[in-house]
Amino acid sequence: MKLEREFTGITENLLAFREEVKDADKVTFIGMPGVCSPFAELFAYVIRNKEAVFITGTNIETARKIEMTPQGMQFGETADPSSAVVAILGGLAMPKSNIDPEAVNELIDKVIQDDGKLLGLCYMDVFREAGWHELLDFDCIINATLNGFVLKK
Repeated sequence: MKLEREFTGITENLLAFREEVKDADKVTFIGMPGVCSPFAELFAYVIRNKEAVFITGTNIETARKIEMTPQGMQFGETADPSSAVVAILGGLAMPKSNIDPEAVNELIDKVIQDDGKLLGLCYMDVFREAGWHELLDFDCIINATLNGFVLKK
């Protein structure tokens, strides 16, 4: 993979994702509960005119629609996870998740449509740190680095 472009900040992170899926009607996110699910809702917000689905871990039976509500993006009823765009969230590759990348590949094969696009959405370069960039056939990885500080009175 080669560096396409760089960005800073959460807004540009979200816009990079929106640009990658601009031609899609639907995106299926796959990630861990708690860690990845809020990010799936955040990314789904910037594509709220498209269908979005979230699968928890590698359990296809957990597929749920991500829908706009008065409280923001929320998981709703069960959904068909089949999609031309599948977005793998970085929490799956974190050691504490204990997820086998081969199980993720098997799930991708069940969900992604022919000629589909596989995205990686992560922070702190977790896919490369875990070696998943070589184990999953990503078409694009969107990575951001978080820098922060704490101020006190």
